[in-house]
Formats: sequence, C-alpha cells, structure tokens
Amino acid sequence: MSGTLVGVGVGPGDPELLTVKGLRELREADEVFVPVGDTGEVGRAETVVRAHLGGDPERLRRLLFALSDDEEARKGSWSRAAEAVSRSLSEGKRCAFATIGDPNLYSTFTYLARTVRGILPGVEVETVPGITAMQDLASRSGTVLALGDEKLVLLPFTAGKQVLEDALRGFETVVCYKGGGRLREVLDAAEGAGRMGGAIYGARLGMEGEEIVRAGEMAGREGTYLATVIFKDGGAL
Repeated sequence: MSGTLVGVGVGPGDPELLTVKGLRELREADEVFVPVGDTGEVGRAETVVRAHLGGDPERLRRLLFALSDDEEARKGSWSRAAEAVSRSLSEGKRCAFATIGDPNLYSTFTYLARTVRGILPGVEVETVPGITAMQDLASRSGTVLALGDEKLVLLPFTAGKQVLEDALRGFETVVCYKGGGRLREVLDAAEGAGRMGGAIYGARLGMEGEEIVRAGEMAGREGTYLATVIFKDGGAL
C-alpha cells in the first residue's frame, strides 16, 4: 500500500503568493519535501515553505539536486530523490513536494513523479496549481498579458533563438523563460523583430534583490537563469 504524492506549486518566490489550498496541503502532509541545489543553499521553494511552516524537522525533508548540465548527474539526482520519497510513500504517507511556480509547467515535480512511478507503479499523484512567474511579473509591472482574441505563447529560450524569433513575429504576447543566462541573444532576437518597445524583464520576483525593468535597460548585462521576459507592445494598464 503506497501513499499519495502531491506536487504543490508555491509561486515564484513571494510567500504571500502561496494559495490557500497549497498551504493546507503543506500543513496536512505527513512529510514535505523541498528541492535543494547540491550547494546546500536554501532555494525559493524552501524559503516559501519555511515562511509558513518554519524548519519543522519532524516533517521537512530536503532533496539535493545537482546544479549541472551533465545529464548523468541530473539522472542520479532524480533517482536518489525518488528513492527517498518512495520510502515514505511505501509507508502509506501523504508526501508533498513544494515546487516554484506551477507543478505542471516546466517543473522539477514532473521528473520526480515519473521516477517515483517507476519505483511504485500504483502510487497516487496529485497536483495543486501555483501562480507562475509570468503572472507575477505581469501584475508587478502593470502589463496586460492578453485581451480579446490576442494570442499568447510561453516558451523557454532553451528551445532555441529561432523559435523565439518566430514567436515574436507571430504572437501579440510572448513570454520567455530560462533566457537570463543568454539575455544578449534574447534581446537581439527582439531587436530584430522590432519588439523591444514595452518589453519587461523580471528576476527574483517577490524576494530580496527583486529586479523589474524595461528589457532594454538590460542591454550588455547578464540576467539570472530563472528570469522572465514579457514582450507585449502597448500592454500596460
């Protein structure tokens, strides 16, 4: 008999953006797992959890993940994390995994859940939606994401520069994730498509060091990996 694994979206970083349902799941879970980089530093998800639950050594569990581009290192992280969670699930426990943003959108939870299912095929998996970075940045910057029949596309810059260029030419609103480390290429694509006007850059939303500026002000600078850029001409409230 296995327990239940629940992926809880805790938002982009501001503890106040955790939903009431997400908070209830975290409080009622037998154990709460949070992802931690292999440097051991407290991550965004753990920061939100601690803001509401404290350290709670009886229930809080930290799962180390390799911060590496090496595929084998990442697979090793998933395997070790899944084994740790599976041990608790095999005891019939309800286990919550806190993930930034939403658990069904570019989330570490998906990889964890798939690996756990390989160990415990019959495990029950649930998710609690969370507020995304693009929603938070839109709110903080006064940007309207879409109106009427306008089209919106969300993509990671890791999909390639050409994909971003095509999106900028075909959609009224384009949201780019995971482009901070290669921000110069992101901005070059926007310049080429004539989409720099109104573009907004946001990083560390809701946390210390938050930065929200016109994307053009980031020219010549490198952003953070989890930065968000919204391209929307004339989209302010």
